Amino acid sequence: MANRLAKKENRTNVTALSYGISTPVMFIFLFGVLVPANALTGDPELAWKIAVAAAFLSGLIEVLASFSGKWIQRNLPRAAMLGALAGVALAFIAGEMLFKTLEMPVVGLFVLAVILLGIVGKVSLPFKIPASLFAIVIGTILAFGLGYAEVGAIGEGLGNLGFYPILPSLAVFEGFQYLFGAMIALLAVILPITIYNAVETMNNVEAMSAEGDSYDVRECQAVDGVGTMIGAIFGGLFPTTVYIASVGSKWMGAGRGYSILNAGVFLFAAMFGVIAALSAIIPVAVVAPILVYVGVSMVSSAFSTNEKKYYIAVAIAMLPYFANYLMTRFNGNNPEMIANLSSGIVPLGQGAMFTAIILGAITVFLIDQEFHKAAIFSFIAAGLSFIGLMHAPSLQFGAATEYAIGYVLIGVFFGAYWLKDVRVASEEKTKTKAEAA
Repeated sequence: MANRLAKKENRTNVTALSYGISTPVMFIFLFGVLVPANALTGDPELAWKIAVAAAFLSGLIEVLASFSGKWIQRNLPRAAMLGALAGVALAFIAGEMLFKTLEMPVVGLFVLAVILLGIVGKVSLPFKIPASLFAIVIGTILAFGLGYAEVGAIGEGLGNLGFYPILPSLAVFEGFQYLFGAMIALLAVILPITIYNAVETMNNVEAMSAEGDSYDVRECQAVDGVGTMIGAIFGGLFPTTVYIASVGSKWMGAGRGYSILNAGVFLFAAMFGVIAALSAIIPVAVVAPILVYVGVSMVSSAFSTNEKKYYIAVAIAMLPYFANYLMTRFNGNNPEMIANLSSGIVPLGQGAMFTAIILGAITVFLIDQEFHKAAIFSFIAAGLSFIGLMHAPSLQFGAATEYAIGYVLIGVFFGAYWLKDVRVASEEKTKTKAEAA
C-alpha cells in the first residue's frame, strides 16, 4: 500500500502503516475470551483453540465491516478520532511505559534521555547509530552492569533458542465447535471488540493522513481482517490492526521498507526462539522509553493536526481512556478500590473508544454550532448504550438504560437549538423576500 501511494504521488518519504496487535485489544481478548475459556474448560490448549477461532471470526467480521469504513471516516470529525487515539496513547502507551521506565531509574532515565536527544532533539549519536538501537544496546549493558538485571537471565534467555517451524494448524476449526456451542456467550465480546478494532484502524489511518500519508481506510480494515484470519490459521489468537506506532514511525523517518523488515525480523525471531530469549535478557525498562516517545508523539499529533478551537474536543475525547485504564488494570483484582474512587469509572471505561469518539464529535459540532449533528450523535450514543456497546459490560437490550436516557435528553436539547436556528433562518429569509418585493 505504501509503495502504491509513493508511486501515485511521486515521492519517496511515504511511511508504511504499522500493523500488528493493539494493546487494548490484546487485553480485552486475553481477559474477555482466553481467560473465560480456560476457566470453563480447565484445559489451556482447548482454551487457546477457542481463542484462535474467536480471532478468526473477528477477522471475518472486520472484512465485512470494511465496506462502511470510508463513509464513517467522512462523517466523523478528525478531532474526535485523534482525541480518542491520544487517550489510548497517553494511558496505555506513554503513561504505563513511563512507569516501567522508572522501575530502573538510572537505566530508564538514561535510555529516555537518549531517545529524546536522538529523536526529538535530532542530535547525531556516536557512529550514527539509530537512537532506538543505541538506547537498547547501552541500556541493556547498563542494566546488567549496575546489577538491575541478573546475569542468570542471559542463560535463561539463551535456553529458549531452538527451531520452532511456523506451520498452519487446524486448531481454529476445532475451536469453532466450542465457540458456537458451550462458549457461545463469547460472541458478546467478539462483536464489540471487532468494531473497536475497525475504529482504531480508522483513527490511525486518519492520524497518518494528518501527517501527509493518505491511505484507503476500507482497504486497511479489510487487510486487518484478512491478516487476522491468516494469523489465526497459524495459531495467532489476537486480532491485528493498524496500530498506534504509525505516526511515531513517520516522525522517526521510517519509510516503506521498515514494515517488511519488521515482518522478516519477527519471522526469524519466532522460528528460532529469539523473541523468548530477548524478552528474558532485555529488561522492560530499557525498551519502555521508546514507547513513551511513541505515545507522546501521538498525543502531540492529535493537537497539532487540528485547529486550536478544537483542542477542547481532543481533550474531552481523551478522558474516557483514563477510566478504561483504571478499569482494565484494577477492577478485576480490586473492584472495591475503583468503586470507592467513583462509581462512574467502570461505566465510562466500558466501550471507551465509542464514548471518546462520540463525546469528541458532539463537542466539535457544538463548537461549529451544527446542533443537528450534535443531536444525531447523541441519539447514536443512546442506541449504543441501550444495546451495551457503551457503558455496559456486555451486549444486551437495556444494558445501560440510564445512560441511554441521558443521551436522548441531550439529543432533544441540542435538537431544540437546531429548530430555533431553522426558525430564525426561515424568518430572515421571509423578511428578505418581503424587503425585495
